[in-house]
Amino acid sequence: LVGVALLYAAITLAFTFNAFGKSTTYIQGICTTACYTIIMVTSLNLVVGFMGEFSMGHAGFVSVGAYVSAIVSGALAGHGLLLVAILAGGLAAGLMGIAVGIPALRLRGDYLAIVTMAFAEIIRVCFCNFSITGGGKTMSGILKLSTFDRAFWIMVVCVTVMFLFVRSRFGRTVQAIREDYIAAFFAGVGGSVYAHYMTAMIPTNFNFNYSAELLSEVIIGGTGSLTGSIIGAAFLSSLPELMRDFSTYRMLA
Repeated sequence: LVGVALLYAAITLAFTFNAFGKSTTYIQGICTTACYTIIMVTSLNLVVGFMGEFSMGHAGFVSVGAYVSAIVSGALAGHGLLLVAILAGGLAAGLMGIAVGIPALRLRGDYLAIVTMAFAEIIRVCFCNFSITGGGKTMSGILKLSTFDRAFWIMVVCVTVMFLFVRSRFGRTVQAIREDYIAAFFAGVGGSVYAHYMTAMIPTNFNFNYSAELLSEVIIGGTGSLTGSIIGAAFLSSLPELMRDFSTYRMLA
């Protein structure tokens, strides 16, 4: 807790005193992106790392959280928005996790990966055709509710809960972690923060490549390690932006 507080204080002071000059706002945006990506990646690590199952549909749960939270915040129009929207997005993704998890987790290995990937594609196609989500066009006008401060502390709460869960008596057994809705809930929370930071979304943002990107961040950090997920997500989510001057080679790197 002391370490997290000191890290937050150091980053906030750097932003407050414009330590990065003209790039301060840009760096703050990268840090905010890293925060909600960490939530998504650590939640995926619950399935891939701690449960040992190969899921390729995490972008589907993220998109459910993102779109549901955006719809809820728009409907509330200014009354306790962010917290309610995040809970709504997380719960919606969690319910989808139950719906997918009950049949899919009877499968193993490649078969589970195929089913979760299919789920993500089905969700994406649905969002492309629902008028409430823009009907395949950009869903814009989402309220700008996610700031670095909010994203940072939401990330801290989510990672702490997952950390305590995997080290609890309940979480030490594979049977306990069999409930995919826990990972789906936090994926939805990450999607909710994402939606209210980007303020505009299209369903193609949540395609197979996005699921693969989240999975690569789990693997880079180390499966079965929440600390690794934090490092992997922060590193890989920032790398494309930090290498923008090397545009020809940045995606290869």
